[in-house]
Amino acid sequence: MAKYIIRRLLWVIVLLFLVSLITFVIFYLLPSADPATLRAGRQPNPAVVAQIRHNLGLDKPWYTQYFNYMKALVLHFNFGYSYTNNVNVRTLIFDRLPATISLTVGAAILFLVLGIGVGTISAVRRRSKFDRAAMGTALVAISAPVYWLGLLALFVFAKDIGKVPIFPGASSYVPISQSPTKWFTSLLLPWIVLAASFAAIYARLLRANLIEVMSEDYIRTARAKGLSERRVIYHHGIRSAITPIVTAAGLDIGVLLGGAILTETVFNIPGIGRLAYDSILAGDLPMIQGTVLLGAFFIVIMNLVVDVAYAFIDPRVRYS
Repeated sequence: MAKYIIRRLLWVIVLLFLVSLITFVIFYLLPSADPATLRAGRQPNPAVVAQIRHNLGLDKPWYTQYFNYMKALVLHFNFGYSYTNNVNVRTLIFDRLPATISLTVGAAILFLVLGIGVGTISAVRRRSKFDRAAMGTALVAISAPVYWLGLLALFVFAKDIGKVPIFPGASSYVPISQSPTKWFTSLLLPWIVLAASFAAIYARLLRANLIEVMSEDYIRTARAKGLSERRVIYHHGIRSAITPIVTAAGLDIGVLLGGAILTETVFNIPGIGRLAYDSILAGDLPMIQGTVLLGAFFIVIMNLVVDVAYAFIDPRVRYS
């Protein structure tokens, strides 16, 4: 397995290189706002714009700029400086990263627990009242857009504008370093909103897989050996049915770590997703490049984690 992990890590480097190259090419091929013009202010003097372009290195060919960028990144782990406010990109990303990690980890725990729990009960008690109610609710949760669900949750439950003021409203995020209690309460509503659709998808997926698995021959053999129904379900059924859930969860968590743009925007959480959105509007290439590389890194790493987890979950999987 060690050789397999090393090969995958080498591919991570190749993929990140390709992502950075594609981002650079897209930035120069597609029409976008001129960072030098934006930085020069209203009605800028052409001489001032030319000087800013020279200072930022924008007057050089794109491949020269890309080479200089990659050299600084590889040798010094330097993502450059923002075009709009001259802030170190690495510093700003690391400042925003704890908020995104907090949002993602809390939501992931919630949607995995709910999705696996509800999906298992629905599969075991198929066609029961709980199954019908759970799957109907899941269909509604899947159909509801995250931004709409977030705005609705704020209108109903936020303490500032809500009809039933239970949770803190938007702009209430508190870093865990300041107050763990306020950090937890400020993220409760975003966690619920972000986890709703994921939990619904996982519940329906696990239900369908578990129903199919429970009709397999080895399940009947396990029952014939006298194993308890609980052991048959948890040690044989779920272990085989949960593989697609692990795959989907790995991809979803990787994407969320790269920035949950809609949730962070609705609840005004200063995370990576909101930073990427603002950078795209401003045409800030160094900041865009940094957030895109971070998102790509999380996605490929979570894919690697999922592949390694298969060897422990599914006894049929072996890496050599």
